[in-house]
Amino acid sequence: MRAMKKIIEDAESLPVEERVIVIDSLLRTINPTPADVEVEWMNVAKRRLAELRSGTVKAVPGSEVFARISNRFEK
Repeated sequence: MRAMKKIIEDAESLPVEERVIVIDSLLRTINPTPADVEVEWMNVAKRRLAELRSGTVKAVPGSEVFARISNRFEK
């Protein structure tokens, strides 16, 4: 139990980005994503990045996305 508390304390002291990596890694041990799904997500991410870089699509700020969602469901 002490070792687990130490691990948690150490993890809490990490920068946010590194904590996210630790959390993601632990969650993957509990609920692993099938390899074919991982490959497909990677393909989607690469395609979307290429679309952004080429100007085919325009990025929308998160605040605008959430405002649109909020407006849609408040009516």
